[in-house]
Amino acid sequence: MDLEKRPPGRPQEPPPRRSDPEGCVAAAIRVPVRIVVLVLVVPVRMAWDLLVVAGRFLRDTVLRPAGRALAWLGRALFVWPLVGLWRYVVVPLGKGLAVLGHVLLVVPAVWLHTWVLAPAGRAIAWCAAGVGAVLAAVGRGLYAALTLLGRYLVVVPATWLYAWLLTPLGHALAWCGRGLAWCGKGIARGLGLVVTGIGTVLYWTLRILLVLPALALWRWVLTPVGRVLAVIGREVLDALGHGWRIAGHVSRAFGRFLGTLWRWAVAEPARWAYRTVLTPVGHAVRNTVLRPLAEAGRAAGRATRQALAAARLTVRQTRADLRRALFGPPPEARRADRREPSVAEARTLGSSTTALTKD
Repeated sequence: MDLEKRPPGRPQEPPPRRSDPEGCVAAAIRVPVRIVVLVLVVPVRMAWDLLVVAGRFLRDTVLRPAGRALAWLGRALFVWPLVGLWRYVVVPLGKGLAVLGHVLLVVPAVWLHTWVLAPAGRAIAWCAAGVGAVLAAVGRGLYAALTLLGRYLVVVPATWLYAWLLTPLGHALAWCGRGLAWCGKGIARGLGLVVTGIGTVLYWTLRILLVLPALALWRWVLTPVGRVLAVIGREVLDALGHGWRIAGHVSRAFGRFLGTLWRWAVAEPARWAYRTVLTPVGHAVRNTVLRPLAEAGRAAGRATRQALAAARLTVRQTRADLRRALFGPPPEARRADRREPSVAEARTLGSSTTALTKD
């Protein structure tokens, strides 16, 4: 008795059945194969992930910087010298050779073609046209003569030979050939019947001895074995894919475990030590040792610079005193008077400053 009430509507459908004809074989093979494959694939996947991590680390830390350095070195050793050679040597040299070739070859060749070869060619063409006209007239006469000779020496005798000799002979040979063809057709029909009988006997013999056993072997032995092997192969491939995915999850979990272990065993203690121990110690060393040393160094530098400036000034004054004692004081430079002339010395219309009219 059904104690639960079913909701109104369409009746419940039975669960769909698998359409796999090899269900028992697949179910019997799937679990052991997946267990064996998982045991074999997990170390391989973990080794693969480890190699991937190592390869990425090697690529980011070694190969990529080395590649960039090699690329820069290649540009510095090959590309830039070649570009400079091309730009500053080959291109100017090519342009110079092009100009030289134009001047030495193209211009003389154009002049030779314009003033020598073209007139000579026109003259040769005119002469050739005249000679060609003469040869054409002679050729037409020879062609007419040869045509008449060929007609009366070849065509007329060949027509007579075909009409009165070859045609009757061909009719006789055709009549003989039809007779021989009728005889050969009868012989061929008899041989065909014999060959057909032999072929039928050989066909049924080969069919009974070879084809039917091979067909039975294919249908009742090879086909079932192939289906079983196909099921086994499919299950092995599915197991490999499943095991590879599970191994990936296992490897990822193991990697996260190692990362967490490294974080709590090394990174966090190092960070704590850096923040709580090394940073205060560094600040204390900076404030108590490095800064006073830097201030003392700067003060010593300032004192040294001042002492050197005073020494340079003393040396300069001593050298000036020695030069003054040996050679005397330097002559004073005569300053040009740039002021306007006085009223008495100013030039007027009634006076002149030249030597001829000066009072």
